[in-house]
Amino acid sequence: MPQQNTLARVDADLAAGRVPMARQRLRGLVSSFPYDLTLRRRLAEVYRLYGDAAEAGRWSYLEEDRRPDETAAFEERYGSPARRMKALAWRGPEALAATAFAEEQLVALRTARAEELGRAVDWDDPASYEEDADEEHVPADDGWTVGGFVLGAGCLVGLVAFGFLWVLGVISLFSD
Repeated sequence: MPQQNTLARVDADLAAGRVPMARQRLRGLVSSFPYDLTLRRRLAEVYRLYGDAAEAGRWSYLEEDRRPDETAAFEERYGSPARRMKALAWRGPEALAATAFAEEQLVALRTARAEELGRAVDWDDPASYEEDADEEHVPADDGWTVGGFVLGAGCLVGLVAFGFLWVLGVISLFSD
């Protein structure tokens, strides 16, 4: 559906009081058009209707006229540069930002995360900046658990019962 049609539906949803539906449509648009700051601003306005300052700050973070209280709430909820990068859902180089302020914010955030890791990070590669990107993932080897044993034993009992019933069925087919 073209962007203008979706925005018309957002307006209709808001006029009818269907705020969750408007929010959902705008989230989809921001996902499809991450560089469109107007969509981000509209999504921030919807979150203001909910009274969610952190999410309003999230979606207005790239705006020069953003509200300081919302920005602070966003930065508190998404406490690290890695979490903020993920929350902003930006893709591509910062040069695609519509304003110099937005570009500066994106560069500052990416630079802060790169300095934490001691290497370059890329907006197009979320794995390069995620929280656990600085730690090698080692799966936990906790051995046997009671829940795992019970589940395994239950599967074994079920398999034996199924086999027993199958054998009885075959025997009954061939008996007189």
